[in-house]
Amino acid sequence: MMKNRVITISREFGSGGRTIGKKVAEELKIPCYDSELLQKIADKTGFNEEYIKDAGEYASGGFLSAAFSHRTAVPTNADYLWKIQYDLITELAKKEPCVIVGRCADYILRDKADCLRVFIHADMAFRAERIVKEYGERDESPEQRLKDKDKRRAAYHRFYTNMKWGYAQNYDITLNSGTLGIGTCVYIIKGLY
Repeated sequence: MMKNRVITISREFGSGGRTIGKKVAEELKIPCYDSELLQKIADKTGFNEEYIKDAGEYASGGFLSAAFSHRTAVPTNADYLWKIQYDLITELAKKEPCVIVGRCADYILRDKADCLRVFIHADMAFRAERIVKEYGERDESPEQRLKDKDKRRAAYHRFYTNMKWGYAQNYDITLNSGTLGIGTCVYIIKGLY
């Protein structure tokens, strides 16, 4: 097990998990890796950051699905990106204490690091209001955007980890940011560090 203390933040879309992760890291004076991970993966692979972001939210049909069904197949780009992401997250956790937002870090570091695994969630109304404020209006309703994004995150997480995303038993703590507020979530996580 690694000696560095790492906080992983998994989150429902619109719950404020990214904001909470960044604030926790600021207060603890440790790095936070979120979009920075995408840049690091892009640097290692040559893929565009937007492509990596999209690939990280869609379950693959390639190498791992074939492995689970005992067939052989050629690994897909998504499988290749998963391997790079896995190695990068492991390296970051070895290097220093940090906060890692998303990218299945909770699973990747489960047996490797002194890791506090957090899941942030909130009700649909709170998240819908928040994504409109953060990202603006779209043709699709906020509620549909939330459902679609969460469905993709859950499928990707399930595909690569064989664990149920958002299932309380897979985390050390789950926090409702809509009820508790962003600041209280930051305070609780910081206190558990």
